Amino acid sequence: MEWWEAGETVGVGTVVATFQSAPRPAGASMLVGPDGAAVGSVSGGCVEGAVYDLAETVVSSGEPVLQRYGVSDDDAFAVGLTCGGILDVFVEKVSRETFPELGDIAADIEAGRPVALATVIEHPDPAWLGRRLVLRPDQPATGSLGSPRADDAVRDDAIGLLAAGHNATLTYGPDGERRGEGMRVFVWAFAPKPRLLVFGAIDFAAAVARVGAFLGYHVTVCDARPVFATTSRFPDADEVVVDWPHRYLKAEHEAGRIDPRTVLTVLTHDPKFDVPLLEVALRLPELAYVGAMGSRRTHDDRLARLREAGLTDDEIARLSSPIGLDLGARTPEETAISIAAEIIAGRWGGSGERLAHTEGRIHGETTPLA
Repeated sequence: MEWWEAGETVGVGTVVATFQSAPRPAGASMLVGPDGAAVGSVSGGCVEGAVYDLAETVVSSGEPVLQRYGVSDDDAFAVGLTCGGILDVFVEKVSRETFPELGDIAADIEAGRPVALATVIEHPDPAWLGRRLVLRPDQPATGSLGSPRADDAVRDDAIGLLAAGHNATLTYGPDGERRGEGMRVFVWAFAPKPRLLVFGAIDFAAAVARVGAFLGYHVTVCDARPVFATTSRFPDADEVVVDWPHRYLKAEHEAGRIDPRTVLTVLTHDPKFDVPLLEVALRLPELAYVGAMGSRRTHDDRLARLREAGLTDDEIARLSSPIGLDLGARTPEETAISIAAEIIAGRWGGSGERLAHTEGRIHGETTPLA
């Protein structure tokens, strides 16, 4: 943004699609600045040199390029991915003249307002390449991909991706036909951070909040005891709330602040707190993950109380308890890693097994399951 604001021109390479075991997801970007500086990464080092050279060429020509990088061969200097994956990288020239909307998009992202950017990355008519459509919920789109029909088709799909917080490359006919081919559009969804709700202001919660912040979550710690729920005890949390957990969660749901990316951890292991909370949580289909801490005995007692409260077997089956993966964790920090590992595995469909004991692709689905 400093380069853009100064009127400079930047070459930008963005991963727009991945196949097989690609090292970086769609949306990963690399910049080549006017001073030759390289910022960011598209592959973790495998093809950065080639993208750097291509970005310099694109800045000179002004013509965007969609380039595919596949498996490298036996030549150590061949451009490719040693991991066996395939990347599609869209390289474009970005400046105030070519991308005047960037300032407003950056302001939206900084303020936590959802915004999506749809860019034509492939089309039989070269004049369409690089055209953009900027979309915000409940607002008219700005820009155009090339025709009203294409704009309408992409708008509907992009708003759906934005709601889920997913990036994706979509395929249409040249004029936006739903069942056609020829035009590919990359939708970059800048949704607000997903939420991590941590209930129970204990030492384990501080570690979970720290790991959650590191993973990019907006972290809320909630406890009904004001002496424990303080910002000084949870410096990594975005907010610390003093309220009864079940009441707070119900209010957040009624206010529309719970979505399919929200994960919830119950660390109180005190039935007067966690049972009323889980009664609410397990009946909210929007939650991506619900985990509760406790011993095997606490777990059995909790299940009995939940059944007495009228929860069904299907609702109880959504509960991850005891929380976390079996890592042999002991300390709060190790336990937080165990919890985070379970959340990540659930998001991407991982097995939790040691990679050394598995076969096939290391990276699973490129789109989260939740």
